Amino acid sequence: MKAEYINPFLESARIVLEQLINVRPTTGQLGIKDVQFVENHIWIQIGMTGQMEGDIVFGLHEEVALKLVSAMMGGYLVTQMDEMTQSAISELGNMISGNASTILFNQGVRVDITPPKLIQTEAAAGFTPKKALTIPLMMEQIGQLDIKVLIS
Repeated sequence: MKAEYINPFLESARIVLEQLINVRPTTGQLGIKDVQFVENHIWIQIGMTGQMEGDIVFGLHEEVALKLVSAMMGGYLVTQMDEMTQSAISELGNMISGNASTILFNQGVRVDITPPKLIQTEAAAGFTPKKALTIPLMMEQIGQLDIKVLIS
């Protein structure tokens, strides 16, 4: 698994988060970890086809998702994971992945992305846990967003 696979998603996430919520995220330690579904976490899965095949999974605690959506909505306090909140957090994953696919295209790598799939339970994941290239992004006063790249 090559570290450069995650760089377009990391770059895109920084740009999108800074534009949407006016916070510059800091980067944690890059590693290879098992994708494990944890209680009270939200997972946004986006598939990739083309010259890179696999999935991008964005993982965050429910509280972080609520704070993130609140920030996306200009500070309007969001307190529950309702349909609107789920849609907003899914769209965040879509924006990051779409921007990353443009970065990849500009590097000569053609990929198409699938619509985001919001996962809130392990049973809903639809794929067996496997190793992923993982990097956490920390957003001041909001929390952590994990980016996991699972390339076939």
